[in-house]
Amino acid sequence: MGSFDVPLDDERTQLEAFIEEYRSEIEATLDGLTEEQARRRLVSSATTLLGLLKHVTWMQRVWFEECVGGTPRQELGMVRTPDDSFRLTDDDTIASVTAAYREACATARKAVADLPLDTVVTGHRAGPRTVHWVYLQVLRELAHHNGHADILREQILAV
Repeated sequence: MGSFDVPLDDERTQLEAFIEEYRSEIEATLDGLTEEQARRRLVSSATTLLGLLKHVTWMQRVWFEECVGGTPRQELGMVRTPDDSFRLTDDDTIASVTAAYREACATARKAVADLPLDTVVTGHRAGPRTVHWVYLQVLRELAHHNGHADILREQILAV
């Protein structure tokens, strides 16, 4: 179900539809690419298509496992900073990063499934916030990085 399918639905349904749409879109930016293409650096930062998917995996774990779930990053075995979350290891492949991404998305869905939007969660180091706020933050991040991914994919395919 996409965002255009729910224009008159309740707020949660709309938020989840937008998030799911962006989740699918960022994953799809790797469709049909080789490992080399997915790792290709076209900007001075560590941003690559595969690195973007790795980063949004990390981002969702921060907001849903740490912030909502209350488990600190260190206990989750996550890197500490957003910049580090883009960095690829030799073991990272399209298949492995995609599998981790799908797992993070499934965990995220479960973390908030029974929580009303106005539930206050306290696991983030910057302080309490509502589930609604977490949804908006994740939506912002996904939209932001989808834009990056679209441009990188366009450049990769044009070469």
